[in-house]
Amino acid sequence: MNRFQFKNIIFTLVLSCMFSTFLKAQTGQATINQDARITQLVDLHSKMILADKLSDRYKIQLFSGDATTASSTLKKYRNRVGTWSSSIKHETPNYKVWVGNFRNKLEAERALIDIRKTFPIAFIFKPAR
Repeated sequence: MNRFQFKNIIFTLVLSCMFSTFLKAQTGQATINQDARITQLVDLHSKMILADKLSDRYKIQLFSGDATTASSTLKKYRNRVGTWSSSIKHETPNYKVWVGNFRNKLEAERALIDIRKTFPIAFIFKPAR
């Protein structure tokens, strides 16, 4: 083995020891201290979304009138279109068939295009809470 090869081997060993020390120094753990109320707030927010308590949503109304026609309209919607959630709401004296829970007006307008093929008097609204 000549002197040049020996220097290269020594240099490679020293360099690899330095990098392995550097890499070991970069590993570690991070500890996150989180207030317990954050978890409660996230749970409450999820429940409010599921219960439809947030007012920043849009809906589409298919019908407003008597209970019998509202029920038949809901069945017709579920059989023909049925893509979005639907329900009957009672606001004295009328029963209303509402569809969807859209995040913005653009989503509601896209859905309205499909719904108006079957329900031409449907319209978009933002429920008051």
